[in-house]
Amino acid sequence: MNPFIIVVILIILAVAALIFANIRVVPQSKAVVIERLGTYFTTWQTGLHVKIPFFDRMAKTVSLKEQVVDFPPQPVITKDNVTMQIDTVVFFQITDPKLYCYGVESPISAIENLSATTLRNIIGELELDSTLTSRDTINAKIRVILDEATDPWGIKVNRVELKNIIPPREIQDAMEKQMKAERERREAILRAEGEKQSKILVAEGHKESKILEAEAEKQSAILAAEAVKEAKIREAEGEAEAIEKVQKATADAIKLLNDANANDAVLKLKALEAFAKAADGNATKIIIPSEIQGIAGLAEGIIESTK
Repeated sequence: MNPFIIVVILIILAVAALIFANIRVVPQSKAVVIERLGTYFTTWQTGLHVKIPFFDRMAKTVSLKEQVVDFPPQPVITKDNVTMQIDTVVFFQITDPKLYCYGVESPISAIENLSATTLRNIIGELELDSTLTSRDTINAKIRVILDEATDPWGIKVNRVELKNIIPPREIQDAMEKQMKAERERREAILRAEGEKQSKILVAEGHKESKILEAEAEKQSAILAAEAVKEAKIREAEGEAEAIEKVQKATADAIKLLNDANANDAVLKLKALEAFAKAADGNATKIIIPSEIQGIAGLAEGIIESTK
């Protein structure tokens, strides 16, 4: 074979091998910063790319995913001179690979130092109790400050969280004693409220019992009065009925006498019978009317004539 052809083939193979060697595939959520002759040239996004050998260089591969950095505890001093250890967690995302690559040296270290100084400034304006109860406020302030400071670095800070707030041991002991005293106070209050409620319920029970007893006595008195009233009504009705019957009998007797055309002698005998009934009573004195005396004489005469 012609040596020239062999050389051409070798050159073609070498060029092809060189081209294949410089083909790069950028995966999803990645970006590659390309430098040409030491100067920033472009940023490769997801897809297939070919760099020029000896001229282009892949300066940095950047992840576009949200990243989490947990910084170690930092000593901070509150407004009331209490030293605490606070560690922070920062959630950030790279939005501009070029600025991230050329904006600052060691971006993660820069974020750590910036978050530490910002945390000290914010905590230095708060007292211990406010620090322990204002996590959301502290997180929001740190996030705003970090986001503004890291914007020239192509970084967006999405969230900042205070992971742990560790006060000194003596402060922890005092807080535990305070919480214990608060729990005991609440327990005493709940016990007192329970006893108070129990006494109220017992008193209400006695009250209801007395009311029911009074109602029962009232109903009993009403029923007794009704019974007495009913008895008196029946007694009065009986007396009225007896009087009515006597009056009726008297009227019937008078009517019979009238119908029989009774003479004076018969009437006087009837009066004598009435007097006899009156004499059967317990009266100690009896006044005899003159008419009855005459009737008595008449009766004696009748008896004598029959002899």
